[in-house]
Amino acid sequence: FFHHLPRPLHRVEAAANHVTQLVVPVLLFTPQPVASAAAGVIIVTQLWLVLSGNFSWLNWITIVLAVSAVDGSLVAEPPALPAPPVWYGILVLAVTALVLFLSRRPVRNLLSRRQAMNMSFDPLHLVNTYGAFGTVGRVRHEIVLEGTDEPVLHEGTVWRAYEFKGKPGDVRRLPRQFAPYHLRLDWMMWFAALSPAYAYSWFGGLVERLLDGDRDTLRLLRHNPFPDAPPVIVRARLYRYRFTTWRELRATGAWWHRTYVREFMPPTRLDAAAERE
Repeated sequence: FFHHLPRPLHRVEAAANHVTQLVVPVLLFTPQPVASAAAGVIIVTQLWLVLSGNFSWLNWITIVLAVSAVDGSLVAEPPALPAPPVWYGILVLAVTALVLFLSRRPVRNLLSRRQAMNMSFDPLHLVNTYGAFGTVGRVRHEIVLEGTDEPVLHEGTVWRAYEFKGKPGDVRRLPRQFAPYHLRLDWMMWFAALSPAYAYSWFGGLVERLLDGDRDTLRLLRHNPFPDAPPVIVRARLYRYRFTTWRELRATGAWWHRTYVREFMPPTRLDAAAERE
């Protein structure tokens, strides 16, 4: 639904995300009540992302970290504590100075046009540029798995698609919300579309289990188009997906528009799938 909003609102949302994820976190280390206000902004922003996306295990981790910066005195008066010893203050300042000194290389990397992601910059891995995504592309590719019970392929062969619980498939199906539950297979299929090499070790095994009608595998799917007997042949095709506009949605009832890109895996029988694995 949110992806059908006008483009200006998308730009506002993107700008707000940049501010709350790059600028506001720095304020978590400032004195109260600024730190609590920054934590509140982060929590509200992350809850919005939980509502509008399916990656919320990342968002909940961020929310937990932000809650730790909220002033506890707003809930209850904290007990009086003795002043920390001098050695403790010196140790904190020394560690802070060390981290700042080591962070010069990651900061230069983040500001570089040839930014390297998921990389450490010292032998002890104290500073790094780790992240869930190195880059986020503007084009969404999806793999569609299809099967047929016809032993001999011809121009009129009827292919039936397997539907996943979360990832796009049927263009008329409204995207579902599963967060904070993480659909592991759907996630892996998305990464396979981004990089075929990622799927090399497991995709053949998945196809073999579909050809074998494996119950545990089929339970991971939303819809099995072969309820009576497994298919004879399975293939995988790569499509480019995008959300439809409001006008396209009203005219066609389709939430997605997809364009065929290429064959991801040729029609495969059980023996061939076992060889691929």
